[in-house]
Amino acid sequence: MKAMILAAGKGERLRPLTLHTPKPLVRAAGTPLIEFHLRALAAAGFSELVINHAWLGQQIEDHLGDGSRFGLRIAYSAEGEPLETGGGIFRALPLLGDEPFLVVNGDIWTDYDFAALRRPLSGLAHLVLVDNPAHHQAGDFRLVDGQVSDAVAGEPSLTYSGIAVLHPRLFAGCQAGAFKLAPLLRAAMAEGQVSGERSAGRWIDVGTHERLAEVERLLQVEA
Repeated sequence: MKAMILAAGKGERLRPLTLHTPKPLVRAAGTPLIEFHLRALAAAGFSELVINHAWLGQQIEDHLGDGSRFGLRIAYSAEGEPLETGGGIFRALPLLGDEPFLVVNGDIWTDYDFAALRRPLSGLAHLVLVDNPAHHQAGDFRLVDGQVSDAVAGEPSLTYSGIAVLHPRLFAGCQAGAFKLAPLLRAAMAEGQVSGERSAGRWIDVGTHERLAEVERLLQVEA
């Protein structure tokens, strides 16, 4: 199974850190955020990785190179202008092949074991969900008997972690350009084609200075 890290965002809420540094290379306790993913993916048995980028993306290529020092082979999907989540993955499909692949947001920090996802995919997508964080209490989706559906007001919900296994067929009929992933997932959910799981591990959406500081606190406790 190949993997893809989404690394094309500008990280505007992390300015001024991201004015001259792409968000995936912002450091937590001295380590660029994206390196936590690379090490975890390699440890989980992944060897082929695709990384998309836009804002200051050449810095990512210069820093990571071909991935060999992490035990990986990295291919890059340069976008120029960000294509959003769906459009970015769609552009990278020729690099990802015809089989299901893992996708992970470059701006999360987690101790999730990616090896758990190296198994056959029954539908079009499998999502890793987490308990709703304080900054997103409404959640995104419901998880019932291993199947994911859209959140319903007043019903228990969970938040999409930014970790998923997707089948290339999820993008059938899509056109090149910028578009979001969520509408494709919701259409597949309506057909019963999206499974899911709840992860109780540590997970932080590193979207703000406060949450970056939270990651650093956790890493210092481990040190």
